[in-house]
Amino acid sequence: MSTEQSASQTSSTETEPLPSVPNVADPQPGTAVSDDFETGTANDPTVGTRGTEETRITVDGQTVTLPEGATIYDAIDEIEPDSSVPALCNYDEDNEDADRIGPRSECRTCMVDTDEHGMVPSCSFPAEDGLTVHTSTEEAEEARSVNLDLILGDHNLRCTTCGQNGRCELQDASIEEDVEDPRYGVFDDRDAYEPIDDSSPFIQIDRNKCILCNRCVEACNDVQVEGVLRIEGSGPDTRIAFQNGADTMMDSTCVSCGHCATVCPTGALVEQGLTDMATIPLPGFNQKNSIGKVIGEDYEHQPRQMTPMKKDERPNMSENE
Repeated sequence: MSTEQSASQTSSTETEPLPSVPNVADPQPGTAVSDDFETGTANDPTVGTRGTEETRITVDGQTVTLPEGATIYDAIDEIEPDSSVPALCNYDEDNEDADRIGPRSECRTCMVDTDEHGMVPSCSFPAEDGLTVHTSTEEAEEARSVNLDLILGDHNLRCTTCGQNGRCELQDASIEEDVEDPRYGVFDDRDAYEPIDDSSPFIQIDRNKCILCNRCVEACNDVQVEGVLRIEGSGPDTRIAFQNGADTMMDSTCVSCGHCATVCPTGALVEQGLTDMATIPLPGFNQKNSIGKVIGEDYEHQPRQMTPMKKDERPNMSENE
């Protein structure tokens, strides 16, 4: 090979780029996928103020200074407003998982009035600098009252048979708002109750108590990254369901971590053993016969936490796991 040919090849090698992986941004960097599932409503859009500057807003005449990323509800939480502002779909707990669960503005029980934007949901609306907020205007109180009554009108109100009796956020909000008779009637006046899913030995599902806040779906998808739960249907047929299309919890891919039950604001998802914990015993009247139908009671007790389908998807697991 001549010296000129060798030099030509060396020059070509130096100028031509070597094959490499394209520099493509991950469209969902916040979800670590360890299973083949659809995230559904995972990865909520960022709420609250942008940037790193503190903001000052006025709520019912009181000025509040807030850090970056704050919402109007954060300001309300700092003071004692003129009227209560419930936020049933907002998971407002002091732990690292709270930021990954909502808020989604589903229930609209936290509506407030602003001079700049009119009526807004306080749990997700950013606390813009200079904002003036009113919690006790007639319009704001009426909006919260109507939305709370809409939720109660589609809820199993037999609280004395519920394991969350006395520990229910919807019950607390109703007491604070002095709701004794929801204006749109109660569940008993309309459709039949949906059967209780009692198939899992670890978690019971009573969809008649679900307010569709989406907390359980996000805890399952975004925090535990198991991809078991989803919300399916539309309108009055919207319900908690399973991403693998199962009809019962035991046929789903649930690993029984219990996080969905931990974040549930009502008695829709309750750990087995706690389903009757707070009930008031009345002769012949309990949770199951008040609903009238239960599915999954014929399942044999599972010695392991994982449901049979989840174990089948992980064939390397031994029978003792």
